[in-house]
Amino acid sequence: MIAHAGLIATWTRGRWHGVLIEGPPGSGKSDLALRAMEAGWRLVADDRVLLWSSGEHLWGRAPETLSGLIEARGVGIVPHATLAMAQIDLIFRCAPGPDSVERLPDPEQTDRLSVCLPQLTLWPFEPAALAKLSHALAHLGDTKL
Repeated sequence: MIAHAGLIATWTRGRWHGVLIEGPPGSGKSDLALRAMEAGWRLVADDRVLLWSSGEHLWGRAPETLSGLIEARGVGIVPHATLAMAQIDLIFRCAPGPDSVERLPDPEQTDRLSVCLPQLTLWPFEPAALAKLSHALAHLGDTKL
C-alpha cells in the first residue's frame, strides 16, 4: 500500500522508532519532517510511503523514485540522507489549525493494514509540535497517551 504521507524515525531504546506523518498536501508534513531532521531524527520517506505489515508491526519505506528526497516548500526538492526503512510506532495526523487540536484529548488509536497504532493529532506548525511528538513517542504504552 502506498500512503500520501511522510515517515521519520528516531533512535531510542535500542532501535529506530518511526512516525508516519499524515495530512493533505500543504498541511505541514514535510515542514515537521525538516524540523525533526534538524533535531537529529532521520528521514525515511517524504510525500509517499510504501507500507506493509509483518506480524504485528507496520513498516514503511520510500518508493525508489523518491528515496533520498524531500520537498522544502519555497526551496524545491532537495536530496537528504535517509534510512532504508523503519518500523512505524505512531501515527501523527496534521490538524488543519491550532484551534482544531483538543486541549485534553482521549487516547486515539488507528488501524493501518490490520495493525493498530496510537495516533496523535497536532498542528504541525506549532513551535512545540516536535517536542510533543517526541514526548508521545517516549511514552508509548503509558495509559495517558
